[in-house]
Amino acid sequence: MWKYQIGLLICAGLAMRISPSLAGVDDQFESRELKTDEGTLPYRLLKPKSYDPNSRYPLVLFLHGAGERGNDNKAQLKHVVSIFVQPENREKYPCFVLVPQCPAGRMWAEVDFRAETHKMPEKPSLPMALTIKVIEQLKKEFSIDEDRVYVMGLSMGGYGTWDAIARYPDMFAAAVPMCGGGDETTAPKIAKLPIWNFHGQKDPVIKVSRSRSMIEAVRKAGGNPKHTEYPEAGHDCWTPASKEPELLPWLFSQKRSK
Repeated sequence: MWKYQIGLLICAGLAMRISPSLAGVDDQFESRELKTDEGTLPYRLLKPKSYDPNSRYPLVLFLHGAGERGNDNKAQLKHVVSIFVQPENREKYPCFVLVPQCPAGRMWAEVDFRAETHKMPEKPSLPMALTIKVIEQLKKEFSIDEDRVYVMGLSMGGYGTWDAIARYPDMFAAAVPMCGGGDETTAPKIAKLPIWNFHGQKDPVIKVSRSRSMIEAVRKAGGNPKHTEYPEAGHDCWTPASKEPELLPWLFSQKRSK
């Protein structure tokens, strides 16, 4: 257990050291909160620049890493999501972006990040279950295209991404896990889902083998996932991944299979 705790601390420390400024990002994401008898989930929501209820918009769920946990409803905006507020992307890809914040001491998927493999827990973690409730609420509140709901996440959120698509394979149209890992036995459930996975070959926190084994399992199950490894990257594979020129065109071109 102590190795697992050290791993989370390392992950959090790395994230804190390379965090970019939130200037110009957090003021574009509306601050919200879900309160239930089971618990509370703070989250941020980016709306399409010129929202028209008569149109239907994609929804992107972004799951942050261990270093951004808490209840300030701000830290989870440190990585990746700034690409969605870039003026050219706001114009070209109008969408909703949901960024929930996992409470301290909790995880999107209650698994050991340092293990060579894991079995998906029987039930979703509380933060994951609350996040799904938020998505269902947003579908009722706004005009969201249910055939274009996407999930992406890094590190702890990478594990959460694999967990989410395995638990709710009919909900998502595409997934972008970054430096995460999943349960290889769930591959048949997600084989038909468009996936673009990223990992750094020199990752000292989450072994690149976790990504490789998932990609291999999905391919063996008949899937055709994309997989990008950065030879010189450590744990931070999300910075180069978010700069991939084809990432957003690929993501927003995906639609849920009938």
